[in-house]
Amino acid sequence: MKNKEKFINLYLTVIVPLGIIALLWAIDYFPLEKVNIELIGLSIITIFFSSYLRIQLPRTKIHLTVSDSLIIISLLLYGGQVAVLLASLESLFTTLNLRRKGIKIKNRTIVLNISVAAFSAFVTAATVNVIFSSPLEAVLSETNSEFIKILLVMAGTQFVVNSVCAAIYIALKSGKSIWQVWNDYCLNALVIYIAGALFAGASVNAFSSINLFMFAAVSGVSALIYITYKRYVDDVKSTAALAGHAERERAEQAERHIAELRHHITEQERISDALRESKDLFRHAAFHDRLTDLPNRNQFMETIKFLLKESRKKPKYKFAVLFLDLDRFKTVNDSLGHSTGDKLIKKVAERLAACVAEGDQVARFSGDEFAVVIKDVNNADDVLNFAELIKHKVAAPFIIEGRKIFTSVSIGIALGGSSYTEVEEILRDADIAMYHAKESGKHYVIFDKTMHTRAVKRMQLETDLRLAIERRELSVYYQPIIDLNTMRLAGFEALMRWKHPQRGFIPPGEFIPVCEDTGLIVPVTLWILREACRQHVRWAKKNPDMPLMISVNLSGKHFIHNDLVAQISDVLAETKINPANLKLELTESAVMENAERVILMLRDLKSLGVQLSIDDFGTGYSSLSYLHRFPIDTLKVDRSFVSEMESGSENGEIVRTIVSLAKTLNMNVVAEGIETIHQLHQLQILDCEYGQGFLFSRPVPLAEAELLFEDKARWQNIIPNQNAGTSTRERELADLSLAN
Repeated sequence: MKNKEKFINLYLTVIVPLGIIALLWAIDYFPLEKVNIELIGLSIITIFFSSYLRIQLPRTKIHLTVSDSLIIISLLLYGGQVAVLLASLESLFTTLNLRRKGIKIKNRTIVLNISVAAFSAFVTAATVNVIFSSPLEAVLSETNSEFIKILLVMAGTQFVVNSVCAAIYIALKSGKSIWQVWNDYCLNALVIYIAGALFAGASVNAFSSINLFMFAAVSGVSALIYITYKRYVDDVKSTAALAGHAERERAEQAERHIAELRHHITEQERISDALRESKDLFRHAAFHDRLTDLPNRNQFMETIKFLLKESRKKPKYKFAVLFLDLDRFKTVNDSLGHSTGDKLIKKVAERLAACVAEGDQVARFSGDEFAVVIKDVNNADDVLNFAELIKHKVAAPFIIEGRKIFTSVSIGIALGGSSYTEVEEILRDADIAMYHAKESGKHYVIFDKTMHTRAVKRMQLETDLRLAIERRELSVYYQPIIDLNTMRLAGFEALMRWKHPQRGFIPPGEFIPVCEDTGLIVPVTLWILREACRQHVRWAKKNPDMPLMISVNLSGKHFIHNDLVAQISDVLAETKINPANLKLELTESAVMENAERVILMLRDLKSLGVQLSIDDFGTGYSSLSYLHRFPIDTLKVDRSFVSEMESGSENGEIVRTIVSLAKTLNMNVVAEGIETIHQLHQLQILDCEYGQGFLFSRPVPLAEAELLFEDKARWQNIIPNQNAGTSTRERELADLSLAN
């Protein structure tokens, strides 16, 4: 940019002085004797009017007017001095007139135009004087051919000087070559200079011969040429303008198209990036747990699948899969809320992730279930040590919202290797081992085939149990409850029994847990409750003088459902039983699972008029802080305490404490599992109101239970002299026996 400006200034430094020299020469040698009215008229027309009859060279800023012809006329008639002055003044007026019309023209451009005009006229005059004699004399004396030569030399000189000067200046400004500019913009103006010279020659001949007709003809022809060329130039300009406009439209359209393409490409790239990011997010979500960001079951299974392939390639390659389940996690959710439960899960996940080595993997399956895979296992002891580490890490208290929360974990371990072919098999075995650990009270257990056998049997038992309900294979058995003061029948406990078509009677301890786990315990218990209440109503009608109590066990699963109270109410209304004769028994662990919720439900049950009993008291939480808040009527002493009473152990004192506690809380006591006369005698001494056990009767079917009504005194002779009472000495001896 600086070099361009430098060359332009250098060009002006050359041209302007040449123009000034030409002007000074014209002024110094101006022929005053030739000044006349014709010269004055010619000067006025040349300076002030010729610029209006101008033509712009196509695709350039150069304008040609009839002033070129008038300058040549002045040169022919009055000499070079007059021509230089007229050319300079005409250029000055024309440039100022263009500026007045709003065209931006710099001052240095005005000076350049004047200088070029003066220099061009001077060079033309000098060239003609050098080549020919006096121009005026040539016009008067020479032949037409010689005159035409003079005109052509003038036109050529004018064209060369003006076009070269203009081409140099435009080339310096545009950066193009001088030849390219001259060829593109200036060459086509040669015809204008030639036409102007011929017009000037014809005009001079017309004036010299004073042939008005000739002058008018020349003027007409010149005007026609001018108008024709003006129209041609205008057509060229119009065509060029249209072409330029069309080209600009195409350029703008192309630019818009390019902009649209760029926008489209940018949008496609953005969409592609968004899709790639979305794909990565979906892939991450598909293989990771949302809450903990640990790998989920899908990714864990892919890892196991890869390890199984490795074990097939390398038969000695071993790995281990650990299946983990938090103990009593439901209690946390129910008591502290699911948000706290989620926070606990995240804390557990962090501890587990910190335990595994690089290359191993910990995953969350769902809820409170996690899984860990350990690669390159040497022996089972390494896995057990790792399980022990997890047990201690999880057992440490968790601080959540300023509250200490304790939990523990049950771990099932399956040692993987070439013995497995499918991912589901090893996960199944680890899951079976975990449930075995939970049932056995151990923190971790390694899977063995006997566990799978038990699991298969349990699944078959579950299937048979569902069919048993449909086939009515379940029945209600009744175990009598005896008033230990009068040794008379006080009521029955309704118990469920199952007679399998192939296996016969299945022990309750085998199928009741299955009912609990599958949720079948709820409909089954309601069925037992309905049957027991109906039977009680029948017995009450047959034995109106014998007050009987019917007891039915409720599972902790019942208290999960909000409709428990409504279901009990429906049974009472359907069977028409006196609610005061129905006692609902629930275990201590079921009561404490969600104490606050259970308290509300028990109060609603109590409002129905039924009685409530805590079964197996002393084997669960034994939370005395809650016991007084429960609307309980009866405490039932577990058989484990009763069976050990005669061994002289501390269980005798436990029974004494339970009885005393019940008395303090205005509750009565039922002792279960009474099998010997000694146990009965000790319970009577402790003033235990009721008892049941094999000493009196096993649970019996309905037909045998009804026979118990016929022999009302069958239990009164179990202890001799029962009606005589117990002496003080006997009570003291019994107390000593209990103490020992």
